[in-house]
Amino acid sequence: MESFKSQLQQVLRRLGLAPMFTAITIVTLAAGVGANTVVFSVLEGVLLKPLPYPKPDELVGVWLTAPGIQLKDAELSPSDYFIYREQNRTLQDIGLYQGDSVSVTGVAEPEQVPALRVTDGTLPLLGIPPLLGRGFSKQDDSPGAPETVMLTYGYWRRKFGGDSSVIGRNIIVDGKSRQIIGVLPQRFHFLDDDDPAVITPFQFDRNKIHLGNFSYDGLARLRPGVTLEQVNADVARMLPIVMTSFPAPPGFGLKLFEDAHIGPNVRPLKRDVVGDVGRVLWVLMGSIGMVLLIACANVANLLLVRVEGRRQELAVRAALGAGRGRIAADLLLESVILGLLGSAVGLGLAYTALRILAAVAPAGLPRVREIGIDGSVLLFTLVISLFASMLFGSIPIIKYAGVRLSTGIRQGGRALSQSKEQHRARSVLVVVQVALALVLLICSGLMIRTFRALTNVNPGFAEPAALQTFRISILKSQAKGDEQVVRRQEEISHRLAAIPGVSSVGISSKIPMTGGGWHDPIFIEDRTYAEGQLPPLRGFKFISPEYLGVLGTPLVAGRGITWNDTYRKIPVAMVSESLAREYWPDPSGALGKRIRVGSKDDWREIIGVVGDVYDEGVSKPATTSVYWPLMMDHFESDESMSMRDVAFVLRSTRTGSESFLNEVRQAVWSINPNLPLADVHTLDFYYKRSTARTSFTLIMLGVAGSMALLLGVVGIYGVIAYSVSQRTREIGIRMALGAQHQTLTSMFVRHGLALTGIGVGCGLAVAVVVMRLMSSLLFKVSPVDPVAYGAASFGLVATAFLASYLPSRRASVVDPVEALRAE
Repeated sequence: MESFKSQLQQVLRRLGLAPMFTAITIVTLAAGVGANTVVFSVLEGVLLKPLPYPKPDELVGVWLTAPGIQLKDAELSPSDYFIYREQNRTLQDIGLYQGDSVSVTGVAEPEQVPALRVTDGTLPLLGIPPLLGRGFSKQDDSPGAPETVMLTYGYWRRKFGGDSSVIGRNIIVDGKSRQIIGVLPQRFHFLDDDDPAVITPFQFDRNKIHLGNFSYDGLARLRPGVTLEQVNADVARMLPIVMTSFPAPPGFGLKLFEDAHIGPNVRPLKRDVVGDVGRVLWVLMGSIGMVLLIACANVANLLLVRVEGRRQELAVRAALGAGRGRIAADLLLESVILGLLGSAVGLGLAYTALRILAAVAPAGLPRVREIGIDGSVLLFTLVISLFASMLFGSIPIIKYAGVRLSTGIRQGGRALSQSKEQHRARSVLVVVQVALALVLLICSGLMIRTFRALTNVNPGFAEPAALQTFRISILKSQAKGDEQVVRRQEEISHRLAAIPGVSSVGISSKIPMTGGGWHDPIFIEDRTYAEGQLPPLRGFKFISPEYLGVLGTPLVAGRGITWNDTYRKIPVAMVSESLAREYWPDPSGALGKRIRVGSKDDWREIIGVVGDVYDEGVSKPATTSVYWPLMMDHFESDESMSMRDVAFVLRSTRTGSESFLNEVRQAVWSINPNLPLADVHTLDFYYKRSTARTSFTLIMLGVAGSMALLLGVVGIYGVIAYSVSQRTREIGIRMALGAQHQTLTSMFVRHGLALTGIGVGCGLAVAVVVMRLMSSLLFKVSPVDPVAYGAASFGLVATAFLASYLPSRRASVVDPVEALRAE
């Protein structure tokens, strides 16, 4: 122990006597370790950490497949829920849930808040009891029972100041008085959805349920020992029971559901929460891992130089009896101390970076609140610091801890010239750095090309930053009939259009790029359908006459929907260009054709074809859409229907300003003071959110590529600079024999470019293989895109030229007399 303590003190003293070397090494390692810690923290928090519920491995998401209508992930219907709950053999319980938005009035200013609708068993499945009061009972979830509501912790604190006497009080939710029965604890977060403010029970009436209405998410808890294969087989057994236990909806036959070929799709709940973000995170982890390897190569080069300077000291120690193991242990201890110091600084950098990341994380990144530095992250940091220490510390040990040290005594501390063998190790390390840096630069280049391809896609609307959007919901207590609802919406539209700076106002059931929406198949009158064939699902939007013009979506053929069509309930519709071209060679061929949804619906004439709108984001194909009037008769077997929950879109030069939004609220409240506004954003907000994951990946890979380039350049600069310093005598002789300054400079530049060329060659070969692994992240860009490969290679070679040229200039200013005298 005393020996180790003495050895530790000697190492620390030596590092203290070389402050520049120690500082550069620690900063280099801190950058590599810190970057890896950040990305691993995200990977661990999002992907590796179990869900924050008791026995999370038992929790599953319950979905369906419907290959007959090209659906891989279909939601559940209430009919599925009742049969699954009553007749399953593999589940402890099952619950349905659905995100919603509700108005809360009667408590301060009216507001529209996010809500969650659940069956009585949904919250108990997650195993988190209420903080105050109780949860929902079967009675609460029964039709006709008194209306109840639960509050989440954040809303309880914000709206009621954390008052514990709130239990038993009533609030008005969507026009209904509901009794508060419970408050959930602060640690409760429902999956990875934005935390709702209020939670209400569904109150399904089993006697009124029919097949269909696949609009509800399902989750369940497996019985102990049950596998996914067993529960999927159990669901497959129950699906025919569902089909025979409930009637088909009016206007549809049982055959429609048989032809959809509905099947089971039960999977781990964590997969539903995390989605496909794992591919992005693993690519980033691999990329940042390369940065660490480059940092290790840089530090190894520094150590080689440092140990070469200690050759005589190590040789004397070996001559005095210090064995190879003792010298190797001394060198390794120095490497480990440097590694641990670099990791400590890296942890500090990672902590700061994670706080920034939490604030700017893309909207599509799940479980952000669970990202942080915990025990697993600390262990990971310790492991990679030790790995790095062994990696960069082993090279000087292998090279100098053996019999070669005897040459140090014979040389008497005077280096005659740098041998090829001494130079080879540093050159190999530089080649590795250049190769890895090129791979990361190509990754960054491909993501830049992807981002440019995304931004070049016409989304189907113009100037999204000039489009202000919000949602309102008109309750039955505020407008009873369908025509009254639509007239109220039109009246609000006129009030909004009167606001200074507003040029036009439109209404729609759905805002572009917000996901979800209404999807159903449509039937075309002059088409025949094979036995068991169902048309593909189409996106449905219910719009005002001005809506498409406000967006800037072009009219390709025909005319638009009018207010006359809407109020007289004339059976008309519009379709998107991609849908028209799917059936007719020219979009104008769709005009005059008739479509419908259900067999008892009115046939509706296609009067117009409009440009495609990318409703799911520009990285996905444009939705084939049908546009309907806001009010219709005989639609999906309803006698009359209108859209009570709609979005308003305003084109204005004042979007986003607080004064403008205040005027918008006052315009709406002038019609009804109990109409809260929800989801108040510009369309640009949704547009940027649709590309957020690509932007995030681009930024992270850009940071990794920049770090790799910087470290690679430093490595080249260091090797050339050291080569110049070690070959001073040779330079003096060459100059004494008449060598020109340019010749000497070009000699060292050629050496740097030779190393770079070898590294670029190796990097290109590695990149061709690695880039195919990230092909799923690319959009309209080949994994072997020549522009990205060429630009990255040229940029690296150009930078390497500068890194070689600058230290090479020192060779041209060497005084040959002084050089020979020094030797």
